[in-house]
Amino acid sequence: MIPRIQIAQLPTPIEELPRLSAVLGGPQLWVKRDDLTGLAFGGNKTRKLEFVLADALVLGARTLITVGAAQSNHCRQTAALAARFGMACILVLSGNPTQTSSGNLLLDQLFGAEIVWTNREERNLILQKTFVNAKENGREPYLIPLGASDPIGTLGYMTAFNELLSQKISADWIVVASSSGGTQAGLVLGASLQVWKGKVLGISIDEPADYLKGLVAKLASDASVLSGAHLEINPETVLVNDDYLGRGYGVMDRPEREAIQLFAMHEGLLLDPVYTGRAAAGMIDLIRRGFFKPGDKVLFWHTGGTPALFADTYRDLL
Repeated sequence: MIPRIQIAQLPTPIEELPRLSAVLGGPQLWVKRDDLTGLAFGGNKTRKLEFVLADALVLGARTLITVGAAQSNHCRQTAALAARFGMACILVLSGNPTQTSSGNLLLDQLFGAEIVWTNREERNLILQKTFVNAKENGREPYLIPLGASDPIGTLGYMTAFNELLSQKISADWIVVASSSGGTQAGLVLGASLQVWKGKVLGISIDEPADYLKGLVAKLASDASVLSGAHLEINPETVLVNDDYLGRGYGVMDRPEREAIQLFAMHEGLLLDPVYTGRAAAGMIDLIRRGFFKPGDKVLFWHTGGTPALFADTYRDLL
């Protein structure tokens, strides 16, 4: 049996979005509320960390080390997890060390995480050096990759797909933000194992479609080995749309702003500026272009990230 430690508040609810569906004049919209997983404002990484933490504890780890941007949702949830389990946490963040502590960064500091600042180009190099330094100093580190997107973390969304099926909500499409690949990979693996007739569409946040398809397929295939299924996922079967990359990762423009406002004004539901805002913007554009059939049921998988709304970086743009 694959080790797992229950952290998230599950199952997360599924809600219909009738007012937004009417405003957009498209398919029937639903939302899977993984912003409500419960760990430090929730989010999708909590599901992955249930498996990652179990592996870390089996290996005797005392320090969790991971990486992300200054407003990383993953880093915030990792820092909270470490605090809850009495572990140390080191976050390697790309950004400006003089920036005001707000949003996720403020929460990282409240949870007691140690911050190592770098730029995006050198981030992986500094991450490896930080890990080696912690190991040499006897801190028993465990390295969690970007977004907890490794085969172990991917299992979190394989099980999430099974949870979705247990909730008896039939959908033709799942639309989800995709970046480090683990969330979409888990959903793709779960759908393949269950021979699901619907489709999982990843809206890329920052990567070219061909690269992300390959990444998702490999993560799903490797995770299937851990699960005992030994499926080989073909990249060509992975659906990724990279038409909405805008000016790059974390840069909020009119499409993201409109998506955030539409969800807030018509459903009282908060998205974030980086992931769900961009994924929802892509979904909204696809609806307007007639990509989905009028009779389709489309499930938007809300991966969380709400604290970023309160970051100084985005506050004046909304």
